[in-house]
Amino acid sequence: MSNRPTPQPGILDIAPYVPGKAGAPGSKAIKLSSNESPLGASPKAIAAFASVADHLDIYPEGSSKILRTALGEVHGLDPERIVCGNGSDDLLHLLAQTYLGHGDEAVMNQYGFSVYPIITLATGAKIVMAPEVDYTANVDTLLAAVTEHTKMVFLANPNNPTGTYLSSTEVARLHAGLRPDIMLVIDSAYAEYVTAADYSVGIDLVDAADNVVMVRTFSKMGLAAARIGWMYGPDHVVDAINRIRGPFNVNLPAQLAGAAATRDVEFTERLRQHNARWREWITGQLSSNQLRVVQSQANFILVLFPSPAEADAAFQALWDKGLIVRQVGTSYGIADGLRISIGSEAAMRGVVEVLKNRVVA
Repeated sequence: MSNRPTPQPGILDIAPYVPGKAGAPGSKAIKLSSNESPLGASPKAIAAFASVADHLDIYPEGSSKILRTALGEVHGLDPERIVCGNGSDDLLHLLAQTYLGHGDEAVMNQYGFSVYPIITLATGAKIVMAPEVDYTANVDTLLAAVTEHTKMVFLANPNNPTGTYLSSTEVARLHAGLRPDIMLVIDSAYAEYVTAADYSVGIDLVDAADNVVMVRTFSKMGLAAARIGWMYGPDHVVDAINRIRGPFNVNLPAQLAGAAATRDVEFTERLRQHNARWREWITGQLSSNQLRVVQSQANFILVLFPSPAEADAAFQALWDKGLIVRQVGTSYGIADGLRISIGSEAAMRGVVEVLKNRVVA
Protein backbone atom coordinates (compact mmCIF):
# COMPACT_ATOMS: atom_id res chain seq x y z
CA MET A 1 0.00 0.00 0.00
CA SER A 2 1.34 3.43 -0.95
CA ASN A 3 1.41 6.29 1.54
CA ARG A 4 0.09 8.70 -1.10
CA PRO A 5 -2.20 8.63 -4.20
CA THR A 6 -0.60 6.73 -7.09
CA PRO A 7 -1.14 7.45 -10.81
CA GLN A 8 -2.62 4.76 -13.00
CA PRO A 9 -0.13 2.38 -14.70
CA GLY A 10 1.47 4.00 -17.73
CA ILE A 11 1.09 7.62 -16.59
CA LEU A 12 4.63 7.96 -15.20
CA ASP A 13 6.04 6.33 -18.33
CA ILE A 14 4.88 9.31 -20.39
CA ALA A 15 7.44 11.81 -21.60
CA PRO A 16 5.62 15.16 -21.34
CA TYR A 17 4.91 16.98 -24.60
CA VAL A 18 7.45 19.73 -25.28
CA PRO A 19 6.03 22.63 -27.31
CA GLY A 20 8.08 24.70 -29.73
CA LYS A 21 10.19 27.39 -28.13
CA ALA A 22 9.24 31.05 -28.32
CA GLY A 23 11.17 34.24 -27.76
CA ALA A 24 10.99 36.23 -24.55
CA PRO A 25 7.84 38.35 -24.16
CA GLY A 26 8.30 41.61 -26.05
CA SER A 27 11.21 40.34 -28.12
CA LYS A 28 11.28 40.65 -31.90
CA ALA A 29 12.15 36.99 -32.35
CA ILE A 30 10.33 35.21 -35.17
CA LYS A 31 8.73 31.95 -34.05
CA LEU A 32 9.10 29.19 -36.64
CA SER A 33 8.81 26.32 -34.18
CA SER A 34 5.08 25.58 -33.93
CA ASN A 35 3.74 25.50 -37.50
CA GLU A 36 1.41 28.44 -36.96
CA SER A 37 -0.25 30.39 -39.78
CA PRO A 38 2.22 32.64 -41.63
CA LEU A 39 -0.62 35.08 -42.45
CA GLY A 40 -2.29 35.28 -39.07
CA ALA A 41 -6.03 34.62 -38.77
CA SER A 42 -8.86 35.28 -41.17
CA PRO A 43 -10.13 38.85 -40.62
CA LYS A 44 -13.65 37.39 -40.59
CA ALA A 45 -12.66 35.01 -37.81
CA ILE A 46 -11.14 37.84 -35.79
CA ALA A 47 -14.33 39.88 -36.13
CA ALA A 48 -16.47 36.91 -35.12
CA PHE A 49 -14.32 36.25 -32.06
CA ALA A 50 -14.57 39.90 -30.98
CA SER A 51 -18.34 40.00 -31.50
CA VAL A 52 -19.06 38.04 -28.32
CA ALA A 53 -16.93 40.11 -25.96
CA ASP A 54 -20.09 41.37 -24.23
CA HIS A 55 -21.52 37.89 -23.75
CA LEU A 56 -18.79 36.04 -21.89
CA ASP A 57 -21.15 35.32 -18.98
CA ILE A 58 -23.25 32.90 -21.04
CA TYR A 59 -22.48 29.21 -21.53
CA PRO A 60 -21.88 28.22 -25.16
CA GLU A 61 -24.22 25.84 -26.96
CA GLY A 62 -22.96 22.44 -25.86
CA SER A 63 -22.57 20.62 -29.18
CA SER A 64 -20.80 23.39 -31.14
CA LYS A 65 -23.74 23.41 -33.56
CA ILE A 66 -22.70 26.74 -35.09
CA LEU A 67 -19.29 25.36 -35.97
CA ARG A 68 -20.51 21.91 -37.03
CA THR A 69 -23.03 23.52 -39.38
CA ALA A 70 -20.34 25.62 -41.05
CA LEU A 71 -18.04 22.62 -41.41
CA GLY A 72 -20.86 20.59 -42.91
CA GLU A 73 -21.68 23.31 -45.44
CA VAL A 74 -18.13 23.90 -46.63
CA HIS A 75 -16.94 20.29 -46.67
CA GLY A 76 -20.20 18.68 -47.77
CA LEU A 77 -20.59 16.63 -44.59
CA ASP A 78 -23.43 15.67 -42.27
CA PRO A 79 -23.00 17.93 -39.20
CA GLU A 80 -24.40 15.16 -37.02
CA ARG A 81 -21.30 13.10 -37.78
CA ILE A 82 -18.94 15.88 -36.64
CA VAL A 83 -17.60 16.32 -33.11
CA CYS A 84 -15.72 19.47 -32.14
CA GLY A 85 -13.08 19.71 -29.45
CA ASN A 86 -10.65 21.94 -27.60
CA GLY A 87 -8.04 21.44 -30.30
CA SER A 88 -7.59 18.16 -32.16
CA ASP A 89 -5.55 16.88 -29.20
CA ASP A 90 -8.76 16.91 -27.15
CA LEU A 91 -10.42 14.61 -29.67
CA LEU A 92 -7.39 12.32 -29.92
CA HIS A 93 -7.45 11.94 -26.13
CA LEU A 94 -11.15 11.13 -26.22
CA LEU A 95 -10.67 8.51 -28.94
CA ALA A 96 -7.90 6.82 -26.97
CA GLN A 97 -9.90 6.96 -23.74
CA THR A 98 -12.90 5.41 -25.47
CA TYR A 99 -11.26 2.63 -27.47
CA LEU A 100 -8.00 1.74 -25.68
CA GLY A 101 -7.36 0.10 -22.33
CA HIS A 102 -4.92 -2.01 -20.36
CA GLY A 103 -3.47 -4.79 -22.52
CA ASP A 104 -4.39 -3.11 -25.82
CA GLU A 105 -1.91 -1.83 -28.41
CA ALA A 106 -1.88 1.19 -30.71
CA VAL A 107 0.32 1.28 -33.80
CA MET A 108 1.98 4.38 -35.21
CA ASN A 109 4.84 5.12 -37.58
CA GLN A 110 8.35 5.69 -36.23
CA TYR A 111 8.35 9.49 -36.49
CA GLY A 112 4.65 10.03 -35.92
CA PHE A 113 3.15 12.87 -33.87
CA SER A 114 4.44 12.73 -30.30
CA VAL A 115 0.98 13.13 -28.75
CA TYR A 116 0.01 9.59 -29.84
CA PRO A 117 2.27 7.82 -27.31
CA ILE A 118 1.07 10.18 -24.57
CA ILE A 119 -2.61 9.47 -25.04
CA THR A 120 -2.00 5.74 -25.53
CA LEU A 121 0.09 5.26 -22.40
CA ALA A 122 -2.44 7.30 -20.40
CA THR A 123 -5.03 4.57 -21.05
CA GLY A 124 -2.72 1.76 -19.90
CA ALA A 125 -2.27 0.58 -23.50
CA LYS A 126 1.03 0.07 -25.31
CA ILE A 127 2.36 2.02 -28.28
CA VAL A 128 3.98 0.01 -31.08
CA MET A 129 6.31 1.89 -33.45
CA ALA A 130 6.49 0.78 -37.08
CA PRO A 131 9.72 1.62 -38.97
CA GLU A 132 9.51 4.27 -41.67
CA VAL A 133 11.14 4.18 -45.09
CA ASP A 134 13.06 7.36 -45.87
CA TYR A 135 11.14 9.41 -43.27
CA THR A 136 7.79 8.26 -44.68
CA ALA A 137 5.18 6.03 -43.08
CA ASN A 138 5.15 2.60 -44.72
CA VAL A 139 1.97 0.58 -45.09
CA ASP A 140 3.75 -2.78 -45.01
CA THR A 141 5.62 -2.08 -41.76
CA LEU A 142 2.48 -0.63 -40.17
CA LEU A 143 0.50 -3.75 -41.02
CA ALA A 144 3.35 -5.98 -39.86
CA ALA A 145 3.20 -4.26 -36.46
CA VAL A 146 -0.45 -5.19 -35.96
CA THR A 147 -1.12 -8.02 -33.48
CA GLU A 148 -4.17 -9.58 -31.88
CA HIS A 149 -3.90 -6.85 -29.22
CA THR A 150 -4.03 -3.93 -31.68
CA LYS A 151 -7.09 -1.70 -31.25
CA MET A 152 -6.00 1.52 -32.93
CA VAL A 153 -3.68 2.74 -35.71
CA PHE A 154 -2.65 6.40 -35.80
CA LEU A 155 -1.66 7.99 -39.10
CA ALA A 156 -0.76 11.68 -39.35
CA ASN A 157 -1.11 12.50 -43.03
CA PRO A 158 0.88 14.62 -43.80
CA ASN A 159 3.10 13.61 -40.93
CA ASN A 160 4.55 15.84 -38.23
CA PRO A 161 7.55 16.38 -38.01
CA THR A 162 8.63 15.01 -41.41
CA GLY A 163 6.04 16.59 -43.71
CA THR A 164 5.79 13.41 -45.78
CA TYR A 165 2.47 11.83 -46.74
CA LEU A 166 0.79 8.69 -48.02
CA SER A 167 -1.31 8.79 -51.18
CA SER A 168 -5.01 8.00 -51.05
CA THR A 169 -4.25 4.61 -52.62
CA GLU A 170 -1.75 3.73 -49.89
CA VAL A 171 -4.06 4.87 -47.09
CA ALA A 172 -6.82 2.73 -48.58
CA ARG A 173 -4.39 -0.22 -48.70
CA LEU A 174 -3.55 0.33 -45.04
CA HIS A 175 -7.21 0.31 -44.10
CA ALA A 176 -7.90 -2.79 -46.18
CA GLY A 177 -5.26 -4.69 -44.20
CA LEU A 178 -6.81 -3.93 -40.81
CA ARG A 179 -9.36 -6.00 -38.93
CA PRO A 180 -12.78 -4.35 -38.64
CA ASP A 181 -12.36 -3.98 -34.85
CA ILE A 182 -9.24 -1.80 -35.27
CA MET A 183 -9.82 1.95 -35.40
CA LEU A 184 -7.85 3.84 -38.07
CA VAL A 185 -7.35 7.43 -36.95
CA ILE A 186 -6.41 9.67 -39.88
CA ASP A 187 -4.96 12.89 -38.48
CA SER A 188 -5.25 15.45 -41.30
CA ALA A 189 -4.00 18.42 -39.30
CA TYR A 190 -2.11 19.87 -42.28
CA ALA A 191 -4.68 19.10 -44.98
CA GLU A 192 -5.18 22.76 -45.91
CA TYR A 193 -1.55 23.00 -47.06
CA VAL A 194 -1.34 19.87 -49.22
CA THR A 195 -0.83 20.39 -52.96
CA ALA A 196 -0.23 16.76 -54.03
CA ALA A 197 -2.84 15.56 -56.51
CA ASP A 198 -2.99 12.01 -55.11
CA TYR A 199 -3.80 13.08 -51.53
CA SER A 200 -7.09 12.49 -49.71
CA VAL A 201 -8.07 13.97 -46.35
CA GLY A 202 -9.80 10.73 -45.40
CA ILE A 203 -13.48 11.62 -45.82
CA ASP A 204 -13.93 8.93 -48.47
CA LEU A 205 -12.72 6.20 -46.12
CA VAL A 206 -14.84 7.44 -43.23
CA ASP A 207 -17.90 7.30 -45.46
CA ALA A 208 -17.07 3.77 -46.61
CA ALA A 209 -16.17 2.13 -43.31
CA ASP A 210 -17.22 1.76 -39.68
CA ASN A 211 -13.68 1.84 -38.27
CA VAL A 212 -12.17 5.08 -39.64
CA VAL A 213 -12.23 8.61 -38.24
CA MET A 214 -10.67 11.81 -39.58
CA VAL A 215 -9.36 14.46 -37.20
CA ARG A 216 -8.64 18.07 -38.22
CA THR A 217 -7.54 21.31 -36.55
CA PHE A 218 -7.80 25.07 -36.92
CA SER A 219 -4.45 25.62 -35.20
CA LYS A 220 -2.50 25.71 -38.47
CA MET A 221 -5.05 28.05 -40.07
CA GLY A 222 -4.52 31.03 -37.78
CA LEU A 223 -6.58 30.03 -34.74
CA ALA A 224 -3.99 28.23 -32.60
CA ALA A 225 -4.83 30.40 -29.59
CA ALA A 226 -8.53 29.55 -29.81
CA ARG A 227 -7.90 25.76 -29.60
CA ILE A 228 -10.40 24.27 -32.04
CA GLY A 229 -10.39 20.79 -33.52
CA TRP A 230 -12.96 18.62 -35.21
CA MET A 231 -13.57 14.98 -36.01
CA TYR A 232 -15.66 13.33 -38.72
CA GLY A 233 -16.62 9.74 -38.05
CA PRO A 234 -19.23 7.00 -38.17
CA ASP A 235 -22.42 7.52 -36.17
CA HIS A 236 -21.49 4.93 -33.55
CA VAL A 237 -18.10 6.58 -32.89
CA VAL A 238 -19.65 10.05 -32.70
CA ASP A 239 -22.19 8.74 -30.20
CA ALA A 240 -19.48 7.21 -28.00
CA ILE A 241 -17.27 10.31 -28.03
CA ASN A 242 -20.19 12.61 -27.25
CA ARG A 243 -20.95 10.54 -24.15
CA ILE A 244 -17.62 11.40 -22.51
CA ARG A 245 -16.50 14.73 -23.97
CA GLY A 246 -16.89 17.85 -21.85
CA PRO A 247 -20.37 19.39 -22.38
CA PHE A 248 -18.91 22.82 -23.19
CA ASN A 249 -15.52 21.80 -24.55
CA VAL A 250 -15.40 24.52 -27.23
CA ASN A 251 -15.98 28.06 -25.99
CA LEU A 252 -18.36 30.42 -27.79
CA PRO A 253 -15.72 32.84 -29.21
CA ALA A 254 -13.87 29.83 -30.63
CA GLN A 255 -17.05 28.37 -32.14
CA LEU A 256 -17.86 31.63 -33.92
CA ALA A 257 -14.27 32.22 -35.04
CA GLY A 258 -14.01 28.67 -36.33
CA ALA A 259 -17.26 28.95 -38.26
CA ALA A 260 -16.13 32.22 -39.84
CA ALA A 261 -12.72 30.80 -40.70
CA THR A 262 -14.34 27.73 -42.25
CA ARG A 263 -16.49 29.87 -44.55
CA ASP A 264 -13.60 32.20 -45.45
CA VAL A 265 -12.36 29.88 -48.18
CA GLU A 266 -10.56 32.74 -49.95
CA PHE A 267 -8.32 33.28 -46.92
CA THR A 268 -7.62 29.56 -46.64
CA GLU A 269 -6.60 29.52 -50.31
CA ARG A 270 -4.26 32.46 -49.75
CA LEU A 271 -2.64 30.53 -46.92
CA ARG A 272 -2.21 27.49 -49.16
CA GLN A 273 -0.69 29.51 -52.00
CA HIS A 274 1.70 31.43 -49.74
CA ASN A 275 2.82 28.23 -48.09
CA ALA A 276 3.30 26.36 -51.37
CA ARG A 277 5.39 29.18 -52.84
CA TRP A 278 7.76 29.57 -49.91
CA ARG A 279 7.91 25.86 -49.10
CA GLU A 280 9.13 25.19 -52.63
CA TRP A 281 11.52 28.15 -52.52
CA ILE A 282 13.21 27.31 -49.24
CA THR A 283 13.43 23.64 -50.17
CA GLY A 284 15.30 24.55 -53.34
CA GLN A 285 17.52 27.07 -51.59
CA LEU A 286 18.64 24.75 -48.79
CA SER A 287 18.97 21.44 -50.62
CA SER A 288 22.68 20.79 -51.14
CA ASN A 289 25.45 18.26 -50.71
CA GLN A 290 25.48 18.96 -46.98
CA LEU A 291 21.84 19.66 -46.24
CA ARG A 292 18.83 17.56 -47.11
CA VAL A 293 15.32 18.96 -47.05
CA VAL A 294 12.73 16.20 -46.77
CA GLN A 295 9.99 16.81 -49.35
CA SER A 296 7.07 18.25 -47.42
CA GLN A 297 3.33 18.62 -47.99
CA ALA A 298 2.81 20.49 -44.72
CA ASN A 299 3.46 24.07 -43.59
CA PHE A 300 6.98 23.26 -42.44
CA ILE A 301 10.11 21.53 -43.68
CA LEU A 302 12.46 19.09 -42.00
CA VAL A 303 16.11 19.93 -42.67
CA LEU A 304 18.67 17.18 -42.06
CA PHE A 305 22.28 18.11 -41.21
CA PRO A 306 25.46 16.02 -41.49
CA SER A 307 25.46 15.41 -37.72
CA PRO A 308 23.52 16.20 -34.54
CA ALA A 309 26.27 18.63 -33.51
CA GLU A 310 25.86 20.59 -36.72
CA ALA A 311 22.09 20.65 -36.29
CA ASP A 312 22.55 22.06 -32.78
CA ALA A 313 25.00 24.66 -34.03
CA ALA A 314 22.58 25.69 -36.79
CA PHE A 315 19.75 25.98 -34.25
CA GLN A 316 21.90 28.30 -32.15
CA ALA A 317 22.96 30.38 -35.14
CA LEU A 318 19.31 30.89 -36.11
CA TRP A 319 18.38 31.63 -32.50
CA ASP A 320 21.09 34.29 -32.33
CA LYS A 321 19.45 35.98 -35.33
CA GLY A 322 16.03 35.87 -33.72
CA LEU A 323 14.78 32.92 -35.80
CA ILE A 324 13.39 30.21 -33.53
CA VAL A 325 13.00 26.77 -35.10
CA ARG A 326 12.20 23.34 -33.65
CA GLN A 327 14.79 20.80 -32.52
CA VAL A 328 13.41 17.30 -33.02
CA GLY A 329 16.04 15.11 -31.34
CA THR A 330 14.51 14.71 -27.89
CA SER A 331 10.86 14.54 -28.92
CA TYR A 332 11.19 12.59 -32.17
CA GLY A 333 14.62 11.00 -32.22
CA ILE A 334 15.83 12.96 -35.25
CA ALA A 335 18.87 14.50 -33.62
CA ASP A 336 20.39 15.67 -36.91
CA GLY A 337 17.24 17.54 -37.96
CA LEU A 338 15.53 20.88 -37.48
CA ARG A 339 11.87 21.48 -38.26
CA ILE A 340 11.28 24.93 -39.71
CA SER A 341 7.79 26.37 -40.11
CA ILE A 342 6.97 28.24 -43.31
CA GLY A 343 6.69 31.87 -42.29
CA SER A 344 6.81 35.25 -43.96
CA GLU A 345 9.04 36.01 -46.93
CA ALA A 346 11.42 37.91 -44.64
CA ALA A 347 11.62 34.98 -42.23
CA MET A 348 12.31 32.47 -45.00
CA ARG A 349 15.02 34.63 -46.53
CA GLY A 350 16.54 35.10 -43.08
CA VAL A 351 16.68 31.34 -42.45
CA VAL A 352 18.30 30.71 -45.82
CA GLU A 353 20.90 33.42 -45.27
CA VAL A 354 21.94 31.97 -41.90
CA LEU A 355 22.08 28.37 -43.04
CA LYS A 356 23.77 29.04 -46.38
CA ASN A 357 26.53 30.89 -44.57
CA ARG A 358 27.18 27.71 -42.56
CA VAL A 359 27.52 25.25 -45.44
CA VAL A 360 29.25 24.91 -48.77
CA ALA A 361 26.89 23.71 -51.50
